[in-house]
Amino acid sequence: MLDKTVYLDNAASTRLDERVLEAMKPYYFDTYAVATSEFGYSMGIDAKEGLENARAGIASSLGASPEEIVFTSGETESSNMAIKGVVSALMKKKGNHIIVSKIEDFPVLNTARALEKQGCRADYISVSPEGILNLEELENAITGNTALVSIQHANQEIGTLQDIKAIAEICKEKDVLLHTDATHSFTRVPLDVSKIPVDLVTMSAHTIHGPRGVGALYIREGTPINKWMDGGFQESNRRAGLENIPGAVGFAKAVELVTPEENRFLASLRDHTIRRAEEEVPHVTLNGSRTQRVPQNANITFHYVEGESMTLHLDMRGFAVSTGSACFSRSLEASHVIMGIGGDHERAHGSLRFSFGRYNSMEDVDGIIDAVKEIVSQLRAISPLYDKNK
Repeated sequence: MLDKTVYLDNAASTRLDERVLEAMKPYYFDTYAVATSEFGYSMGIDAKEGLENARAGIASSLGASPEEIVFTSGETESSNMAIKGVVSALMKKKGNHIIVSKIEDFPVLNTARALEKQGCRADYISVSPEGILNLEELENAITGNTALVSIQHANQEIGTLQDIKAIAEICKEKDVLLHTDATHSFTRVPLDVSKIPVDLVTMSAHTIHGPRGVGALYIREGTPINKWMDGGFQESNRRAGLENIPGAVGFAKAVELVTPEENRFLASLRDHTIRRAEEEVPHVTLNGSRTQRVPQNANITFHYVEGESMTLHLDMRGFAVSTGSACFSRSLEASHVIMGIGGDHERAHGSLRFSFGRYNSMEDVDGIIDAVKEIVSQLRAISPLYDKNK
């Protein structure tokens, strides 16, 4: 048993960086007013300055203009705002048809399903066994009534990266708007909206050692989108609700702290995990693309054992990982992502997602793989499904 938990579930959420907290503190204790215009009182003007500096920092990292960034409460709100706002704006002018992939995260997938109940038509595009979108199927699905295509940049569970540039070019040629959920790729993989014609981008702070409960939506200038939440006139009248200024400042600081060197280190942890698992544990399958994936994710199925059993045994030894996606960890339902790449229930339920962050080390990886080897061996020894002679 380890003295402390080795946390390897950073795709679910990350530990807050102390430097982020220090950047946020003044906006809790000193400059705690709401953001006001230049004609307001001093503390409100200072708060507004902090908010706009944060907006400029996030915009710069994306190749966008500050005016194109709207702060939200996170991934779920950003994706709801993008999809529902665009469909509402274009329903009468263009149509109510939307296109998403079969392996989207729930903020996109369940928004599409909710819109279907309201009379919209949705197509769910298939992916390859590695989780890569079928571009021909996407192109054929777009019609004159298509209001929006929403395809994630990186998958939340298996880490596969989509060719967002190719997808964006198809959408531009077909004159249809494109939204991408970049929650699991933002700052980890380059995404420059000045070079890639994507119209809306979902981002969140919680996956990059920033605060929870804050995110952003990039909206390309001129994109038709209706306000989907009624209230005040914040965020240039695009999103109602008091701005989370400490959160926005913390988000911008978290973005600033991510470096190419850190991403290369995360990729080394990922590759070491995959290599050791494949070389030292029999009957494993890497889920997702071997080469086209984010640096911080390794998703592996250990056949003939249950992922839930593995996570419980690992937890008792001081390791935290998830089985399948974090959203499925308390459900007996098979992961829609593993099923979407052609897997079966056995493959889905035997998968572990190792997701790495700033506070992990190579020793963490070696420790958990050593533990997994022992646990898998013990569980297979009592499994009626496993034949030791295989």
